[in-house]
Amino acid sequence: MSEPSHQEEEALGKAYDGRLMRRLLAYLRPYRGMTAGALALILLSSLLQLVGPLTMAVALDLFIRPAGAEGQLSRVSVQVRDALLARGIDPVAVRMEGLGVVSGIFFAALVLTFIVLYVQGYVMQLMGQYVMNDMRQQIFGHLLRLPVSFYDRNPIGRLVTRVTTDVDALNEMLSSGVVTIFGDVLLLTGIVGVLFWLDWRLAVTAFSIVPLLLLLTFWFKRKVRDSFREVRVKIARINAFLQEHVTGMPVVQLFNREARAFQEFDGINADHRDANVRGIFYYAVFFPGVELITSIGLGLILWVGGREVIGQAISVGALIAFLQYAQRFYQPLADLSEKYNLLQQAMASSERVFKLLDTPVSLASPENAWRPAEVRGEIELDQVRFSYKEGEPVLRGVSFHLKPGETLAVVGHTGAGKSTLANLLLRFYDVDAGAVKVDGVDVREWDLARLRRSIAMVLQDVFLFAGTIEGNIRLGDPDIDDARVRWAAAEVNALPFIERLPGGLGAPVRERGAGLSVGQKQLIAFARALAFDPRILILDEATSSIDTETEQLIQQALDRLLEGRTSIVIAHRLSTIQKADRILVLHKGEIREIGTHQELLALRGIYYRLYLLQYKDQEMERREKPHPSLTVNV
Repeated sequence: MSEPSHQEEEALGKAYDGRLMRRLLAYLRPYRGMTAGALALILLSSLLQLVGPLTMAVALDLFIRPAGAEGQLSRVSVQVRDALLARGIDPVAVRMEGLGVVSGIFFAALVLTFIVLYVQGYVMQLMGQYVMNDMRQQIFGHLLRLPVSFYDRNPIGRLVTRVTTDVDALNEMLSSGVVTIFGDVLLLTGIVGVLFWLDWRLAVTAFSIVPLLLLLTFWFKRKVRDSFREVRVKIARINAFLQEHVTGMPVVQLFNREARAFQEFDGINADHRDANVRGIFYYAVFFPGVELITSIGLGLILWVGGREVIGQAISVGALIAFLQYAQRFYQPLADLSEKYNLLQQAMASSERVFKLLDTPVSLASPENAWRPAEVRGEIELDQVRFSYKEGEPVLRGVSFHLKPGETLAVVGHTGAGKSTLANLLLRFYDVDAGAVKVDGVDVREWDLARLRRSIAMVLQDVFLFAGTIEGNIRLGDPDIDDARVRWAAAEVNALPFIERLPGGLGAPVRERGAGLSVGQKQLIAFARALAFDPRILILDEATSSIDTETEQLIQQALDRLLEGRTSIVIAHRLSTIQKADRILVLHKGEIREIGTHQELLALRGIYYRLYLLQYKDQEMERREKPHPSLTVNV
């Protein structure tokens, strides 16, 4: 899934896509009960909102207008009057009692509407939270299964956006947008029916302004859609700029780029502000325009209806009911643009989310995967060819064999393919040709969890999770008890510095190990690897950033820890690999030399030249260092 630009990231699709909507509604299946309850509440609330104006009409026509006053009664008032007369009750004789009953019905309808809307909102929001939880779980679970190559192609910030912002947009649609639209449709249908039932001529008058309202709404929808898209693009640029510069703040300050960075952010921030200002203009025109058009509609109803009241064609109660219904009818129409934008945003978010979920898991355990009870640690590469990009080979027919317990050191210039060997062994990537085998079985036939549980890897750039030192060593594995954590830390000589920290093994670790030195983080990574007791150990430049004293401590631990384990040590420092059983020299993706330290020196090839380069520099430093006896204390 390639996303090369912020513009593509924020592009908006169709406002409604039936295929995407069906997939979204599938998330409601586990919550059928809540969904059915919410729909019932929507129907009930729509009916309750029709009660108020009708009770107002009855109160005005039957119990408030002066006794003996002539005039047309509204249909609902006629029906109530006939029902009372059928029971032998004269509406005029019970005006106060009738007014009290009608007022009670009106008040009860208001209270019930409040309760129903409250429960409806609570149920919908609750359902939305459950759906968001399920969707985020599904997305994160899918991210855990995707291969490392997927993360090479996709920025982390956008993947985080999928789990956060995009899922929030879908929640807004499920809990507010679709439900509100459904409720508005029911309410509008009910109002239209009641208006035509009360008086068709006045209903036509009320609907005469609908074309104007729709024109304004469509204009606003189109303009705000473009503005909304622009704002999303600008905020994406702000987020990308902030993430990059906050992460790289040491480099910004080191090269005195604070003023330049501030100037660049000022420009990006100003673009975002201007985009929002343009959107504000459309809102500033739309809402007063809606008020103006609806006021015109209410004025027309009052003028036409007032003439009919004077001509005794309709009652005052019917006119008041018309005015109230008209206000309730115009508002949902005006809200269509907001709901349209919400639906459009949700469709764009759902398209991105489902595109991520539809990304195939290209590296997975096969059926009947190999899950041995014990792993011996035998490693073999057979004519392995591999490239990260097509046409740019990294490994060209690499073959070697390691017996259980042997240590292989791998050296070579940057880009020779050293780290790629570890990536293929862990099956972060699959080979283009050839085979990588562990215990004689192709890693593509292994159960991935079993394979990776048998291998520990320590990288040059150590990643620590926020939490505690103990948690970073154990990584949540219940099989690793406190005693083993302490033993692993002691074995790599990490325990002394850990015990000096406040809290010892329980000392807090900030994001990415902030506050710990590079050497301390690498010692913790060694302890983590050893705590899992792997049969195969991979050290990828694990000692390159450690000072000489710390390196000596680690070297003492490695002499004990590598014993009995199959190990691959990738290193630039040749001093750390001289005791390896064999040393493999990679050059431009091919094995150029292989042998022991002394054998390779005797060849006087690539390894010999690397050795001379390193030790020549060390010898010059030693010679330039003043002799202690010549040092004068002042």
